[in-house]
Amino acid sequence: MTGRSLPHVQPSARVWQILRRCYPGQSPAAVLERALIMLATADGHLTPGGKLKAGIGGRPAGRRQP
Repeated sequence: MTGRSLPHVQPSARVWQILRRCYPGQSPAAVLERALIMLATADGHLTPGGKLKAGIGGRPAGRRQP
């Protein structure tokens, strides 16, 4: 890494409520990581192996909006 610290992300009160009620006993960070990976995969930003796709935004050319 370049020596920079990672940004601190503060979930909203609604997100904390969902985490507490739907995923009790699980690490909130782990649940949020899984959710972000699922979202990025669904949006086409990740390869089937879970790596970031090359190119601007990592999206396939066919899905770009004009």
